[in-house]
Amino acid sequence: MEDQLWIRNFVIISHIDHGKSTLADRFLEITGTVPREKMRPQYLDMMALEQERGVTIKMQPVRMEYKNYVLNLIDTPGHADFGYEVSRSLAAVEGAILLVDATKGIQSQTLANLQLAREQKLVIIPVVNKIDLPEARIEETKTSLSQILELPKEDILSISGKTGKNVEQLLERATEKIPSPKGRRESPLRALIFDSKYDPYKGVIAYVRIFDGSIKKEEEIYLIAGRAGAKVKELGYFKPQMTPCNKLTAGEIGYIATGIKEPAKVRVGDTIVKTGLKGGGLETGNVEPLPGYREPKPMVFASIYPRDPDDYDLLRDALSKLKLNDASLSFEPETKTFLGRGYLCGFLGTFHAEIVYERLKREFSLDVIISSPSVGYKVLKKDGKEIFVKSPSFWPNPSEIKEARQPWAELKIVTPVRYLGRCLEVLKALQGKYIETRYISQTEASILYEVPLKEVMTGLYDKLKSQSQGFASMNYTFKGWKKGDLVKLDILINGKKEEAFSRIVSRERAYQEGKRILKRLKEVFPKQLFSVALQAALGGKIIARETVKARRRDVIAPLYGGDYSRKKKLLEKQKKGKKKLKARGSINLPSQVFLDLLK
Repeated sequence: MEDQLWIRNFVIISHIDHGKSTLADRFLEITGTVPREKMRPQYLDMMALEQERGVTIKMQPVRMEYKNYVLNLIDTPGHADFGYEVSRSLAAVEGAILLVDATKGIQSQTLANLQLAREQKLVIIPVVNKIDLPEARIEETKTSLSQILELPKEDILSISGKTGKNVEQLLERATEKIPSPKGRRESPLRALIFDSKYDPYKGVIAYVRIFDGSIKKEEEIYLIAGRAGAKVKELGYFKPQMTPCNKLTAGEIGYIATGIKEPAKVRVGDTIVKTGLKGGGLETGNVEPLPGYREPKPMVFASIYPRDPDDYDLLRDALSKLKLNDASLSFEPETKTFLGRGYLCGFLGTFHAEIVYERLKREFSLDVIISSPSVGYKVLKKDGKEIFVKSPSFWPNPSEIKEARQPWAELKIVTPVRYLGRCLEVLKALQGKYIETRYISQTEASILYEVPLKEVMTGLYDKLKSQSQGFASMNYTFKGWKKGDLVKLDILINGKKEEAFSRIVSRERAYQEGKRILKRLKEVFPKQLFSVALQAALGGKIIARETVKARRRDVIAPLYGGDYSRKKKLLEKQKKGKKKLKARGSINLPSQVFLDLLK
């Protein structure tokens, strides 16, 4: 390997749909990393789910060679629910290309990712993308970026990731502006695990950035946090497929496979060092571990249960392997009367929960039920104990509660000034607190609001998009805990409580929320041979109701003319049959009903 002076490690960061993956495609073509005849759109989106939805879910590293340089690029997601992916990738590089869509301008996740890059002290290269589109506002977007970054407009590149215009110029700038790694190759090994995945043949594969030293095949290594020692069975680069090599050295990004089959032994954020033997045990010497990652705090919780109870162990294994590839996922076992054994899972948002559901179904062929998402609450009981409630199932009896607190979020909305009034009207309907409005430029404004976190989950993003014709964007961060008048809202189906639909709501919003859930449930509920009552209840008090009408068969269709009493007899017989069926019949809801309500 050449001197690390010729290595450049960088990421592309932006708001969702601003063209990161398309720009990465042009990089792959220009550097010849992927032959043109093998290229497809969004090449680095490896999962079928990413390709179908047109959204990046997982970070993806790739090693490219350009002139005399080795370029290690990490393509990152843009959706707020996958911000932890972005933060981890930033710790493995020295520079970031900040991409802004010229038709949409600066949006909320642009600012959030910029802040993360600044915290890592990365060199930032600002770029305005999609200049080929007729509606592109190039100069306006450049002005906004120059004000935020406090640099001249002339320093901001204008490109088209789609046509390739000025993309090679951007590659040149990346080699000039982004510093080379500063690791020491003669020092003891220190490598950071920034991602991982499970392979049924190779075991856990760790994605690593080598900061100091080097590592070869068959050498012994030691994972500090996981307290595991192992021998390197394979190592290599991402081209972008995993390509074996003989050695990884300081400054490089690659992968290491040791054959470890237990996911818990390999942790994202762990430091890898070479082992030595002392007194028959593993010894790391005086090697200082690298700064790891802050553990992500799940903000949204939902229960996941296998449709077939015999799949419980398969679900546990699937979640363990998913967590390797998605470090922000958390899970713990739980049991519910109507659903049996399952897991209470923590997510960074509702879209994150939906993606996990889809991956369980596609990658592990599991048929699972997912409950309605809920935020966590702190409850102070009358006996003085404080508990953290992650699921409505564990909400205490009202007589036991002294005080309940709910999580609040700081909400930042970025919108064109012309839609500012409409966005403020949407926010006024929330149980929140207005903080301020700042003008990013003459045409764009940023609104700061504080709201209960649960308000963010009830279609707020869609409402803002609707009122701003798709231009407004939203980002939120956890702010703290505040007291609230909270109650458990139960949903009954034919008089039977369905725990998967229960949720915690504010008392004054209980009726509206109950009506909203029942109306939505009625829309997606599959029709039965008998009518089904859908009810919302607080304790034993029913506060709202909807009825799903029976699927009707025309039993008198074969009759032509004749005495009406014959028809009446058939209708009465059908009525009695449906009454018996309703009393005895059970309703088996398909998983899609739960997912539709989650959306």
